[in-house]
Amino acid sequence: MNFTPDDLGRLTIKKALFDGYSKKQVDSLLAKIIEDYKEMDKKNHELKCQIASLNETVQHYKVLEESLQHSILVAQHTAEQVKTNACEKAKNILNEAEIKAQKIIDDANSEARKIRAKYEELKNEMYAFKTKSEALLQAQMDTLKQLFSE
Repeated sequence: MNFTPDDLGRLTIKKALFDGYSKKQVDSLLAKIIEDYKEMDKKNHELKCQIASLNETVQHYKVLEESLQHSILVAQHTAEQVKTNACEKAKNILNEAEIKAQKIIDDANSEARKIRAKYEELKNEMYAFKTKSEALLQAQMDTLKQLFSE
């Protein structure tokens, strides 16, 4: 900017001896130019203030955008961690269930072996009892036969 409004107000134009400009017209023209210049300077200042305010607003939204992007990244990371933890927990639950099921099967097989062993033992005892009972009865029959045969 070459002149400020005040510079234009203090500006004087030298008069020529002959054929000079009308001082009234020049002063009137300069007054209008000064007035326009002041108005433009005022508008220019207002626009600069408005630009500064808008720049602050844009900066605020940029910070907000960065914050939101960071929040989204954190949320995505957290979601991945939750998903990973859930899968790991499900895998652990499944492994524990398989271990418990295997223990139940092993316990059932062990109990079945014990029952079979007890069955065999009782079967042998019964066979022994039957054999002894038959032998006892046979001995008594033999004794009775001897008693009656005499």
